[in-house]
Amino acid sequence: MKVTQVRNATLLVEIADTTFLIDPMLAEKESWDGFAETARSHLRNPMTELPLPIDELIKADIVIVTHTHMDHWDDAAQKQLPPNKLIFAQSEEDADVIRSQGFTNVRVLQDENNFINGLTIHKVDGQHGSNEAYANPEKAEGLGDACGLVFTMHDEKTLYIAGDTVWVKPYVYTLKKYKPDVVVINAGDAHIDGYGPIIMGAEDTLRTLQVLPDTTIVASHLEAINHCLLTRKELRRFTLEHGIENKVLIPEDGEVLKF
Repeated sequence: MKVTQVRNATLLVEIADTTFLIDPMLAEKESWDGFAETARSHLRNPMTELPLPIDELIKADIVIVTHTHMDHWDDAAQKQLPPNKLIFAQSEEDADVIRSQGFTNVRVLQDENNFINGLTIHKVDGQHGSNEAYANPEKAEGLGDACGLVFTMHDEKTLYIAGDTVWVKPYVYTLKKYKPDVVVINAGDAHIDGYGPIIMGAEDTLRTLQVLPDTTIVASHLEAINHCLLTRKELRRFTLEHGIENKVLIPEDGEVLKF
């Protein structure tokens, strides 16, 4: 199994002779405004260049969109991907959005999705912000739902891509149920004004290892979007301070990890 950290939450996962493109954000650097009512909204997104050629990324066999926020499914991805590309969305609502953008081969992720060679992808829950944020109807609508993905296969390590979530019971439940060998955490500590983080941060790497001491963590969703406040340097320092530097991988954009 190979996992390529592309940029932000965009990943390439190569497993079971299949390449999955997860949450494609393919725009050129500084193509669009920062997210309103979030930290550092004056900065333009993406904050970094795409490290790999778009032509290489869109060759992936299957695209999975965990939710349709711009930093997971942007205009550039919509323009560059072939309209007949097989795309999986987290819900019928998201699938309808993607179909309305001209895509003709869009399916909805089920709780359990079986692929060739015995690969199964399980759709799991998360929460894209605090309880306080979801108590505000306007914020709740903007945050919406975002799913996670667990890849299981008899002769491969179990991979959990947690997606855009904070530390909530469904996340811990998934850790305990599947006992993944590798956990990709969106660890950029993205903040919205007045309500704090809407994804995980440094502390959550330590908390995850306290639940699953033998897992390997991959820190993703770093340094590419205006409201992501945690840097790779800061996360490395945190892991050193807590003696977990050998359990937390912090790949650069474009870096390939093999498991």
